[in-house]
Amino acid sequence: MLLLSAPEHILSTTIKLAGSKSISNRLLILNNVLDLNLSLENNSTSEDTLLLQNAFDQIKNKDHATIDIHHAGTDMRFLTALLSAKKGDWILTGSDRMKQRPIGELVNALRTLGAEVDYLEKENFPPLKIKGKKLKGGKLEIDGSISSQFVSALLLISPTFENGLELTLKNEIVSWPYVLMTLDLLSEFGSKVSTVLNTIHVSQSDSKFKVQDSQIFNVESDWSAASYWYSIVALSKKAEITLVGLKKSSSQGDSVLPEIYKQLGVSSQFMNEGLMLTKSNRVDTYFEYDFTNCPDLAQTIAVTCFGLGIKAKLTGLKTLKIKETDRILALKTELEKFGALVSISENSLEIKDSGLKTKDKLPTADCQVISIKTYNDHRMAMSFTPLALVFGAINILNPEVVSKSYPLFWEDLKSVGFSVNLLP
Repeated sequence: MLLLSAPEHILSTTIKLAGSKSISNRLLILNNVLDLNLSLENNSTSEDTLLLQNAFDQIKNKDHATIDIHHAGTDMRFLTALLSAKKGDWILTGSDRMKQRPIGELVNALRTLGAEVDYLEKENFPPLKIKGKKLKGGKLEIDGSISSQFVSALLLISPTFENGLELTLKNEIVSWPYVLMTLDLLSEFGSKVSTVLNTIHVSQSDSKFKVQDSQIFNVESDWSAASYWYSIVALSKKAEITLVGLKKSSSQGDSVLPEIYKQLGVSSQFMNEGLMLTKSNRVDTYFEYDFTNCPDLAQTIAVTCFGLGIKAKLTGLKTLKIKETDRILALKTELEKFGALVSISENSLEIKDSGLKTKDKLPTADCQVISIKTYNDHRMAMSFTPLALVFGAINILNPEVVSKSYPLFWEDLKSVGFSVNLLP
C-alpha cells in the first residue's frame, strides 16, 4: 500500500512521457507480420509491451509454444489473430481476469477466414488452442461495438492475406480513432487501405520498399498517461507542468484531452519544450461528455469532476465493463467512499452530488485516510491519485499495478512534490 501525501504547492517541472502503448504494440505486431526489422525509439515501457516482446521471443524460430500474457488484453486480441496466421501449434492464455474477458467475436471472425482456433476451457473465452496457418482473407463482417481491438487485430494481419481483406463493421463503432491509428500504420508500411462508409479494404503490402526509409521509428508519447497530469493540474490551487513527447496532431484517441480539460480549468499550450499545462480559473459547473472514442479517459475525468465538486454525466462507457475490471462499477464503489452520489448504467456514469468532504471540513486529527482499491487495474490507481490534493492524503492499494502502462508514475509524482511512502 502507498500513502500519498499532497504538497502544499505543485512544483513546476518537466516530465518526459514514455511512448504510446497503443502505437508501440501495433508496431511490434507489424514488425513481426511484415518482417520489417524496425528499431523503435521511445518505445513504450509498459508491462503490456514488454509481455508482447517476450511473446515474440517465445515464438521466434519455433512452431509451438504456450504463451501467458497475464492481464494484457491488447496482447490477447492481437496475438490471437497473429498466431492464427503463423504456422505452428500455439496455446494462448492469461490471468483469471483475462479468462473472463470475451473473445468470441474475434475468434468467429478468424474462423470465417479459415483459422483453426479452439477454446480450452469456457466457450468464447481464453485460453485458446490455435493451429496457425496461412489465411487467404476475403470478405468479412464483425460487430464494431464490442472492442476496436478485435477490428485492429484483423487489420494488422491482413497484409499477409492472399486475397486481402474487405472488413465490414456492424453496429456502432467504439474507439474509432484506434482503428484509424491501425490503418495509418498499415499505410505507412506499404498496405493499400481504403474505407467506404463502414467497410474497410486492405490489400497486400509491398513493405520491403517502404521500410528502407523507416528503419528507425520514433514512437510519440502516450496521451493516456498525460491524463493524470491534467487531473493533477485541475485539482491544484496553482500549477505548471510541461509534458514532453506528445504530438498535437495525433492518431491517439486520447489526444482530445486539451479540449476536455479546457472545461475543467486547465489551459494547454504547445511550446518548443513540450505541452505546457497551467491552472486556469474557468471551470464549468456541469460536465457531460461521450467517451465512445476515448473510453480510457473516463476514470480520470470522473475523478476530476468529483474533486472539483461539479456534477457530471459520462456516456459511451459500454466497453469499460470488459476491461481489467468492471470499471464503471469500480468507479462508483471508490467514489462513494468519499461521499459521492453516483448512479451507473451499462453505458454511463453520473455524479449527481459530489458530497465532497475536503480536509478543510473534517477534523484532521481524527480523519482516517481513505484507501483506494485498484482491482488489478492500472487506471484505477492513477486516476484516483490526484484526490490527494483535495483530501491531503490517500492510500493506494496494490500500487504496482501501474506497471501495466506507466511504470515510472510514482517516481514522476515525486518530482511535482508528492510524498510517496510504501506502507506494510
